[in-house]
Amino acid sequence: MKKTIFYSLLMAGLVTSCDLDINDNPNYPANEQMTPDLIFPSVEAGVAVAAGGDIHNYAGFFSQYFEQSPEASQYVTISQYNLNETSQLLDYSYTTIYARALMDAKEVLDKSTSTALSFATTVMRAYILQVMVDNTSDAPYTEALGGTNVSNPKWDKGEDVYKGILQEMDDAEKALDEDAFASLDAEDLVFDGNMEQWKGLANALRLRMYMRFIDADMEKDAYIEKVKTLVNANNFFTGDAAFRGFADEASKRNPWYETNAVGITGGQCAAYPIVSYYTSTNDPRMSFAINLNKKDNKYVGQIPGGREISDEHNGSDKWLNKDVSAINPNHSDGKGAVQPVYFFTQANLQFLVAEVKLRFLNDAAGAQIAYENAVKADFEARGIAGREDDILNLWAGASTDEDKLDLIYMQKWAAFFCMDHMEAWSELRRTDVPKLTTVPQVDIFKNGIASGYSAGDLISPWKNVMGSGLIKRVNYPLSARMYNVNTPKAVSLDTPVWWDKK
Repeated sequence: MKKTIFYSLLMAGLVTSCDLDINDNPNYPANEQMTPDLIFPSVEAGVAVAAGGDIHNYAGFFSQYFEQSPEASQYVTISQYNLNETSQLLDYSYTTIYARALMDAKEVLDKSTSTALSFATTVMRAYILQVMVDNTSDAPYTEALGGTNVSNPKWDKGEDVYKGILQEMDDAEKALDEDAFASLDAEDLVFDGNMEQWKGLANALRLRMYMRFIDADMEKDAYIEKVKTLVNANNFFTGDAAFRGFADEASKRNPWYETNAVGITGGQCAAYPIVSYYTSTNDPRMSFAINLNKKDNKYVGQIPGGREISDEHNGSDKWLNKDVSAINPNHSDGKGAVQPVYFFTQANLQFLVAEVKLRFLNDAAGAQIAYENAVKADFEARGIAGREDDILNLWAGASTDEDKLDLIYMQKWAAFFCMDHMEAWSELRRTDVPKLTTVPQVDIFKNGIASGYSAGDLISPWKNVMGSGLIKRVNYPLSARMYNVNTPKAVSLDTPVWWDKK
């Protein structure tokens, strides 16, 4: 019965798309049969649909993994940053986050007497609220989900949301630790009810958020001590923290795959930066989701924002490059339809550990071990374990701590491809790695790896509605503007989110 109810909720989450008041949940069957243990899987599913669908797609463009295919047009506005609130880029995900995932989480927390269920739900709530903040910098939080009593919830500052969800996790974990009989008696498609794994994910989320406070220079010294304590204790999850509830059936597939392999097809080709970096490091992950081009059986990436250029640069051909490599939604293992939505990969965790050891613990040897663990974890997750030697050997060529840190950041970006695009976009904004090249796009286009361009450097889109530079946030949802008078005034897309201070 549990799985039947779960799949009905998952299907509703995948196929419904409309503008809604975030205080209402049309998919929630409000009856006494829906006990907290039956609602919890829909919390996980709602979070997975939001993070693994539209957000995963546009963050893939912003991270310069994807580009608009030259013979299609569905994502041209994303690739060229031609976005405003009427684009409704975030609207479906916003609805899914608030009217589904967070509303269901509230039902669990309001009804449950299980400290284990409350803790796991709180961790999921923290994760998706962090994702929301990382998109728009601030978010409805303290007054959200208040029903008709709070029809226009305020948008809290991002740093306050971070602090709030960190405190929520601390309080829920304290209650869990005081419960000698705590167990997660519910369908759990992330950790199969293992509470030590849920504690490990909470610690990883803390580590991620603490690092953003540090680089935002907010209570920096206190948060440095916190990350040192976390890394020294090493109480993190094993494997990958991922939602694994998909099936290769209509409306039960991975949401990004459902859209880009079943619905709208052929929309993405590979972006120039990721192809250039994988090529320069002889990286076998290139073939995981990038096809050889049809013209000469090579890997060729598109210049960001370069689907359309003038004849001045491209002769009589309207398109920048028709012979680019397509993105393969089914992946080389043929499992794209059922690929998990990754909430936190082991590779990401180990790269963060490597960074902490190098920056704050004066432990280069420990950083190397964590770096190697990160690379191995990513190759294992892709089913190509044993082929990572060339990437492991890059450490030996990093002679200074600065070089080592840059390698950690670059390889994290390489490891996020097709795994966690939202976090890739967030981390490149936090670290400024890969860096933005100053080489003109036309030089790269004409000459391939042009003088001064380093493989993997990001490229300001050729056609860039912002003028130049990279996108720093997304617009507030139009549905929020329509339903909530407290939605903040619109800001430009080059305005950094609160923690992006570099």
